Amino acid sequence: MANQTEKGKNSNIDIITGDPKKAINKLAVPMMVSMLLIMAYNLADSIWVAGLGSDALAAIGFITPLFMILVGVGNGIGSGANSLIARAIGGKDKKLADNAAVHTVILTVILSILVPVILLPFLREVLLLMGAGSTTNLGLQYGYIVFGLMFFFVFSGVGTAILRSEGDVNRAMYVTAATTALNIVLDPIFIYPMGMGIASAAWASVISAGISCVIMAYWIWVKKDTYLNVGKSEFKASRHILKEILIVAVPASAEQLIVSLLVMAINGMLVIVATSNAVAGYTAAMRIIQMAMIPLIGIGTAVLTVVGAAYGGRDYKKLDVAFNYSVKLGFLFSVILCIVLYIFAGNIAFVFTYTETSVGLAPMITDLIKITCFFLIGMPFGIAASMTFQGVGKGITSLILTLFRALLFELVFSYVGGFILGLGANGIYYGLVIGATIGGFVAFTWAKLFIRRLKRSSTDLYVKG
Repeated sequence: MANQTEKGKNSNIDIITGDPKKAINKLAVPMMVSMLLIMAYNLADSIWVAGLGSDALAAIGFITPLFMILVGVGNGIGSGANSLIARAIGGKDKKLADNAAVHTVILTVILSILVPVILLPFLREVLLLMGAGSTTNLGLQYGYIVFGLMFFFVFSGVGTAILRSEGDVNRAMYVTAATTALNIVLDPIFIYPMGMGIASAAWASVISAGISCVIMAYWIWVKKDTYLNVGKSEFKASRHILKEILIVAVPASAEQLIVSLLVMAINGMLVIVATSNAVAGYTAAMRIIQMAMIPLIGIGTAVLTVVGAAYGGRDYKKLDVAFNYSVKLGFLFSVILCIVLYIFAGNIAFVFTYTETSVGLAPMITDLIKITCFFLIGMPFGIAASMTFQGVGKGITSLILTLFRALLFELVFSYVGGFILGLGANGIYYGLVIGATIGGFVAFTWAKLFIRRLKRSSTDLYVKG
């Protein structure tokens, strides 16, 4: 039995250090399924909450950017750990990989305590500043729960990242499937028979995330059948490891913060040129777009691991193959998804407008989906570039690319379309699409130039701890 476990561990490592195309295919599919499941229960939250009326859906819309920051913290730490661990595995340094995993868990605990202490006292003021208005109290009911119990969300993201870094994507998918099913079952029970209202969606998410944490903790510390050993004996305090994790984690978290700030800004502009109903419609439409982006993000996340291992092993040709393949595969998905969303926009909008209180949003959401579906076209280029830079430990470069895309392109073009050109809400949406497309191609060009220089260089860029 022990030999079978060891064989399974080694086969995962063989995948991420082998043929980059096969590795991306093997890693991406379970990641896509995992993210599809995550989005499914996020979508379930929106669908069930929509039954409580447009105010409840709008309240979720105002909380979502803040929640994205929370999730971004966990994903950022996970990306930092994934990058360093993959590079260490590629460089055949298991001791460094183990120690990096332990440092990651410690960081998770510290941040999960600090962030709620800082955020919760000012949550009402933040929501009011965002323009929540009459939906503020509903937002607080949801926000106090998810932010107060932040640890479960952060560790859930970090735990799956640790599994992904060693190529064990299937178990990350299994735990996500179990918790998603639980969340979808709990939502309607808490909202309707128990009459818990909008808070029920928050409690369902917390309980589901908590279950995923328990399952992963069992694998890592009780069953101990992961490739990485994450225990006291593997821990040796290291500033270098902390730096290598944070040099990716902080920029990656900041990227999520930037995206969240962009969503807040878009919400604010929509309130000015339209009403809170526009925010509700935008929230519903972007949930659909985010779900459509799952294959692209799944491919990108696979690239982070594969590129990290190739970079650690100093195999820059393999790194280049992984990047190019991910862009081509992602673009194929984006074109297909864009066409499907455009054709079936009306049918999709119905999911969010099935009650008397929300039926009036149907035409708006339909039009929104037909516009924002083109947001997908430039995404494969930007995602592959950002994940490649994170994979090689250049988190700052990835952050700069996100700044360019979100602030220089998307925000500016949205403002121009909505206010300067006087196109109102539609102008804001057109600006988002144009900005995202330009930003994606800029990121792609930057990454290609970096890889070209890397292949020409004989410098040892792998920093060993």
